Amino acid sequence: MSSTLPPSARLALWFSAWVEGGASLDEARDAVVGDDASHHVVGLPDHDDAVPLILALGLLRAEGGRRGVLALPAPGDPLGLAGPAGFNAEVVDAGEGVVVEGAELGLVPHRVGAAVQWTCHDARVAAHVPDPGEADSGLRRALLGTTEQLADLDVARWRPEVADALLDLRREADLVLPRAMAPRAVRLVSLSSRCRTIVELALEDDGGSVTALEADARRAALLPLDHAARRGLVAACAYPWQG
Repeated sequence: MSSTLPPSARLALWFSAWVEGGASLDEARDAVVGDDASHHVVGLPDHDDAVPLILALGLLRAEGGRRGVLALPAPGDPLGLAGPAGFNAEVVDAGEGVVVEGAELGLVPHRVGAAVQWTCHDARVAAHVPDPGEADSGLRRALLGTTEQLADLDVARWRPEVADALLDLRREADLVLPRAMAPRAVRLVSLSSRCRTIVELALEDDGGSVTALEADARRAALLPLDHAARRGLVAACAYPWQG
């Protein structure tokens, strides 16, 4: 099973790493762009045109940016969001975003063909960012509960890829992460990423769930894991050096 971090998680981690001196500007840009053709930012203060990501990182730091804080909301769960309303709405629509603490700016990714265009808004850091230790414990509890429920639902029959992914959880995901990240943060990012992939795989289609009742039961089993995995990723990206 392959896992990749969403663009906003990559930006949050690598902007913070660069500001902390744990990565060069080129390394940060390359890690955020990954396999995409290019990344640009529109809406930066005093800039009417789109700005290449490598220049945008410098501008965000010049605005006082100290770290990137990931937002991964879901319906009814505004995880990482604190307004204003316009920024919140765009992040909810995109499913992800970054708030740059110190600059009080937020960025939202939008895929344009093989490239990514980020829109910049005024934004505030959420008053409560999940604690990595609590998020890790919550994720492991949710994973245990979800695994038991999926076994009861005969996951191997209706989605064998999910069963394989569950067996593969002990391996760390192959992710490009800052070298200075604390081992605990690396493990939390890896487990959170793999769990989010499991949720996505399991919800792709109805598979062998031939009744609406079975499909609803599957979703009910997966929602706690989705919530915990999003919290885990937000926590690890907010405190990547906390060991």
